[in-house]
Amino acid sequence: MPAYSAPDGTTLAYHVAGEGPPLVCLPGGPMQDSAYLGDLGGLSAHRTMIRLDLRGTGQSQTPDDLATYRCDRQVADVEALRRELGLDRMPILAHSAGANLAALYSTRHPERVSALTLITPSVFAVGIEVTADDRLETARLRSDEPWFPAAHAALEAIAQGRGDAQAWEAVAPFWYGRWDDTARAHRAAEAKQRNDEAARVFASEGAFTPAETRAAFAAFSSPVLVLAGEYDVSGPPRAMRQYAGLFPDATAVVQAGAGHFPWLDDAERFVKAAAALR
Repeated sequence: MPAYSAPDGTTLAYHVAGEGPPLVCLPGGPMQDSAYLGDLGGLSAHRTMIRLDLRGTGQSQTPDDLATYRCDRQVADVEALRRELGLDRMPILAHSAGANLAALYSTRHPERVSALTLITPSVFAVGIEVTADDRLETARLRSDEPWFPAAHAALEAIAQGRGDAQAWEAVAPFWYGRWDDTARAHRAAEAKQRNDEAARVFASEGAFTPAETRAAFAAFSSPVLVLAGEYDVSGPPRAMRQYAGLFPDATAVVQAGAGHFPWLDDAERFVKAAAALR
């Protein structure tokens, strides 16, 4: 397993697999072992995937200073990875909360990003509002599912600020286009893969300056893909199209029948879209 040293001396691991041009992959969670990305539905057949284990996750070292879990503090880790790989410019793929890190890196080092692929991205870094109505409207697309009544009631409770641990568990089917054995296993693995302590710091006060990030994106010249899931209550398509609109050269794709992990729902369709940017 290859590893390198972050500027503060923390040893960070990364995983290399596949064939073709390199693609640096930043996981979400937030702060989840990059193993959950797998080979992104077979994307490794088209690209050499370089999956970073963020500090304190996967096989990367826990930092001495836990404040460095904050998203903006991890930008230096991504830049150190670029140097480790010997790349002058690199394409970045980021999923969910990892899109916040990709956004901050891209605004600080735009000249180092050759292409940006954001998969069902979190919107904290750019300050886009995702309303309760957005989430509930998207959820209602699943009203014919046998698990829908309990899951929808739990989502309503969360939207009203009454959600507890049981409610969050009950809404799990909404994250997937199919609530099947593969989705259940993927969900079950999450508890052991995520660093909850790090997750609490990731988006803490001072991590994001949305107005500055949006202004920087308006001048971002590299191509961008924002890929949404039709059923994703975390990043409803309306918000994802708004995200794509922040860039001068961006394509928004809504994958039909997909949730928050679109490579699990239709790998062929996902790979066709995600492999398009070089």
